[in-house]
Amino acid sequence: MNKIERRLRRKRGIRKKIYGTAEKPRITVFKSNRYIYVQAIDDDRGHTLCTSSNLKLKEKKTVDGASKVGEDLGKKLLELKIEKAVFDRNGYVYHGLVKALADGVRKAGIKM
Repeated sequence: MNKIERRLRRKRGIRKKIYGTAEKPRITVFKSNRYIYVQAIDDDRGHTLCTSSNLKLKEKKTVDGASKVGEDLGKKLLELKIEKAVFDRNGYVYHGLVKALADGVRKAGIKM
């Protein structure tokens, strides 16, 4: 198995346990080589509630940039009157960019 296949296998195991609703959406992360994307998803309806990325914010893909992306998503969720969420790391290791992003969402006031 290569690196991507291992991540997708971990992702399947995580998604068995994590489920988002309109009151408590699932926050999922995707990392490409240049950018980091995050979105809040209502799995009941299959809709994306809001998104953010360092592409939109004109930030570098660094720990500081990931933290700002998380804060931006947290502010958007608060505007939608959502205070709680579940975090889906999407098979990535909870370290570095993923951890900084989650901390940024928490810093904005979302409970995870």
